Amino acid sequence: MKRAARENAEPKLRVAFLLTPRFTLTAFAGFVDALRLAADEGDRSRQSLARWAVLDAIDGPVASSCGAAVAPNAPLGSARDYDYVVVVGGLLHGGQRVPARLTAFLREAAAAGVKLVGLCTGSFVLARAGLLDGHVACVSWFHHEEFATEFPECRIVSNQMFVVDRDRLTCAGGTSVVHLAAHIIERTLGRTSAVKALRIMIEEQPLPSRTLQPEQVLSVRSTDTVVHKAMLLLEQQLHASATIEALCEPLGIGRRQLERRFRQDVGLSPAEYRQQLRLERARWLLQNTDLDVTEVSLECGFQDSASFARVVRKALGLSPREVRQAARADR
Repeated sequence: MKRAARENAEPKLRVAFLLTPRFTLTAFAGFVDALRLAADEGDRSRQSLARWAVLDAIDGPVASSCGAAVAPNAPLGSARDYDYVVVVGGLLHGGQRVPARLTAFLREAAAAGVKLVGLCTGSFVLARAGLLDGHVACVSWFHHEEFATEFPECRIVSNQMFVVDRDRLTCAGGTSVVHLAAHIIERTLGRTSAVKALRIMIEEQPLPSRTLQPEQVLSVRSTDTVVHKAMLLLEQQLHASATIEALCEPLGIGRRQLERRFRQDVGLSPAEYRQQLRLERARWLLQNTDLDVTEVSLECGFQDSASFARVVRKALGLSPREVRQAARADR
């Protein structure tokens, strides 16, 4: 009898999902799975403490960016039926084709005082609907420039996992969605439910919103397309000891020409730029992770710990351990 009463009781948390065309499957799956694990005992998946629905805003299944489709299981209905409306964004190139009725539903929800959540590029959807005016939004560093260009009046941050600004909650996407979900679960169902959900997902304790995003390493802006591609290749292969000649092959360009274009564009040679990237990544890892100094040196492509220490001290005036200690002292 008691179990039946619990199952029929009104849930403490009611969430609606709006999937945009070419939405990010990871963002949706991570968030909804955190809800699933928090909503019931163990891993039984009953919607007891929390309930959720995928609303039908485009008449049928919605294709994600990876091609897999998700079928809605509820009509748009009334926004007042939910505590949170979660917009799952996706690919930006080619334009986000958001149906007008989805935007209208979001505005109805905002007017009713329902909290709005933007996952991944869902922040773009909210901003285009005028629903981030006067709020701070969290955007991935990867989309920072696009967001700032399109919405110059919006206040944005791209150096933390998520932002909660009154009734607007936004996050960078990726795995940060599970920690935003945990934040909501903790506020509504309690910390025990949030911790339980994350532990089953092989995550540690819920991370606070101020937790740093892993930021891009690229620190110099380029205008030459070939140089920019070379920069991205250097970042992707930072841990490797590939030669500059090997970098030139996929670009279809010779070493001398690449070096000349690099210097004209950013004032550095490819080798100098790679060394700068390695130093910047090493500093970030030392300041924001507990990786051993030897692990940091290997991750950043240095041959050994001794040469890594020499390069860091010459560039930063501190040993790797001193860089880490100084960062911890500032917290």
